[in-house]
Amino acid sequence: MMKVSDIRIRDPFVLTDYKTNTYYLYGTTDDNTWSGKGTGFNAYRSADLREWEGPFSAFRPPEDFWGETNFWAPEVTYYNDHYYMLATFKAEHRCRGTQLLVADHPLGPFKPLTSSPVTPSEWECLDGTLFIDEKNHPWMVFCREWLQVQDGEIYAVRLSQDLKKSMGEPVLLFKASEANWTVPSKGVNYVTDGPFIYRTNDDHLLMLWSSHGRYGYSMGVARSPSGTIVGPWKHDHEMLFKKDGGHGMIFRTFEGRLMLTVHAPNAMPNERAILMEVTEESGKLHLLE
Repeated sequence: MMKVSDIRIRDPFVLTDYKTNTYYLYGTTDDNTWSGKGTGFNAYRSADLREWEGPFSAFRPPEDFWGETNFWAPEVTYYNDHYYMLATFKAEHRCRGTQLLVADHPLGPFKPLTSSPVTPSEWECLDGTLFIDEKNHPWMVFCREWLQVQDGEIYAVRLSQDLKKSMGEPVLLFKASEANWTVPSKGVNYVTDGPFIYRTNDDHLLMLWSSHGRYGYSMGVARSPSGTIVGPWKHDHEMLFKKDGGHGMIFRTFEGRLMLTVHAPNAMPNERAILMEVTEESGKLHLLE
């Protein structure tokens, strides 16, 4: 058994699984996340968020898998009686994209759902997250990278019910520079990372997303007062996590507490998942000290 502080991980994602009464922690777990051949994704499990078991091999690429490098940011959702993993991959002469994988258990083994990513093949994309709207239609929210567009963008695209293909063209939600808290990298490049959608008690949609702020890697909040994924999206002035950490998500404990996890610090090899309790008041999230 280990503490979460013992686990090196980026882009943490916690699944509260009611079928097994267990928490599962996923994230970017390769030793070299930026270059070199991708190994796969490890996962960890816990009954209480304090003591963790693992690592378990949740995904290892089959021989014919298209992805070669940049195995990033897996998240897992229980949907239509299966566990679906959305994760980012890259290959030589192919754009980075979000691939869906599927399994019958939270620890996998996860297998590719299709032979290619669901993000546009000609776009450099990452960090897809699954959202189910009020009509039970699945959507994927994802980033289009600053590497290709300079001012990073976040899009939503509707998916088929079986999650195997997109239904229509991606809808631009916003650009990174539209938020007042973002700071360009190297003077011109605005980053979009790690979107995650949360519905408030008053039926607004919040999006947690990360970029560079005045204190380093940070996480802010955008909101859709219409309650729809296509927005329009407005940005909170105050960041939720201000300094040297981000790519977060929100989950509820089995007791009903609202929790935020991010990785911090942002520098290799010291990244760790941090778990913090949050409250929601009048549609706003507040970290508890």
